[in-house]
Amino acid sequence: MPKKNLEVSLISIPDNLLDVIYTACRTCYSPDGAIEIYTNITDDKEKKLSLIKKVISSGHYSTIEHIQLTFAINNISRAATHQLVRHRHASFSQKSQRYVKEKGDFDFIVPPAIEANSELYKKFTEQMEKTAQLYAELVSKGIKSEDARSILPNATASSLVVSLNLRELIHLANLRLCTRAQLEIRMAVKKMCALVEEIEPWLSEHLVPKCERLGYCDEDNSCGRMKTKNG
Repeated sequence: MPKKNLEVSLISIPDNLLDVIYTACRTCYSPDGAIEIYTNITDDKEKKLSLIKKVISSGHYSTIEHIQLTFAINNISRAATHQLVRHRHASFSQKSQRYVKEKGDFDFIVPPAIEANSELYKKFTEQMEKTAQLYAELVSKGIKSEDARSILPNATASSLVVSLNLRELIHLANLRLCTRAQLEIRMAVKKMCALVEEIEPWLSEHLVPKCERLGYCDEDNSCGRMKTKNG
């Protein structure tokens, strides 16, 4: 059955995020031990952020790699997850098509461009129904789900848990919030970033398309939002 609502939940973020990053920043430039710095923090939030932003702007990104974030994502297509898992500094636990047997009409994601065309939408959903019927037939005749899954399309809905550090989330945002990224993964990453920004609003200036960070577009085919590096 078609699934429309992409669901993203932030299930883990450190309560002491600022203090951890602040400690990492100060440790690099202090004669004091790291634990002494952490346990004796007295500076207010503004002072912490001032140093953190200065260190990040200097390119000292290792200081934010200590922050681990975990998200749960539901109703996302296998096409989008195939893109997501290409990000190497992240950990993924995804619904297995080998061990989880689809029952009845499997859930699938319809791209908005297809959904907007009533004729194509009808043909698309009919094709999904035919695929579901063949999948069910294969399984009913003793074919293991690990083999029957071969006919399932990229549109098949999936769910997964994603963990990554703050530096990788920023990198993910820089690439996947670009208007040239596919809409579904762009929306997923946008939701991930929004959840983090609700808790740590100061990160909003970092969780942006790379053109906003660079000040220009470095893509071969620019969307025109920003000037190109040479133009």
